[in-house]
Amino acid sequence: MSVWRKFLDKFSLYDLIVIAMVSALGIAVKPIIAPLSHILAGPLLIPPGAVTGGIYMMWLVLGFGITGKRGTMTLIGLVQAILVMATGMVGSQGVMSLLSYTAPGILADLGLLLIGHRVCCLPCAFLAGMLCNIAGTVVVNLVYYRFPAVPLLLSLSVAALSGGLGGVIAFKIVWQIRKFQKQDQNISKG
Repeated sequence: MSVWRKFLDKFSLYDLIVIAMVSALGIAVKPIIAPLSHILAGPLLIPPGAVTGGIYMMWLVLGFGITGKRGTMTLIGLVQAILVMATGMVGSQGVMSLLSYTAPGILADLGLLLIGHRVCCLPCAFLAGMLCNIAGTVVVNLVYYRFPAVPLLLSLSVAALSGGLGGVIAFKIVWQIRKFQKQDQNISKG
């Protein structure tokens, strides 16, 4: 059995549907958010994704929070990269989309694996979003901008805050979903 198949076998049909949906939603919001990010980032001379990346990366954290399965953020990033390359809808990164969309999921999945969390609390959700956006900003910087140290540190600082806030938003949504699931279970029992 291949490693890829073994990896995918741990996801249920429900998990895969969640992954597909949040991947598509993450790509769908980009054309809406992109003009805002250019307006906000332009005066700061930093990559637009560093500023509004928390909105983009929120979807990865949300997906993991819903499924609770390790590797979810990586898989969401991979699906988003494939969607972008297949449709040509967002960005002009071409095959580099595989790296720029998948790296955030890989780093965040590894970060939460190291601390043993699964978007189970506010701090780990903040960390996941922060790691996602930092990874995305680093990749975009390496591929396109190649900033010197000071502008890069500014970009990474903004990316960390934006990504962390996106993680907090994702956690709040996950918390509401879990609350509704508990209420539904109580109604079913009662």
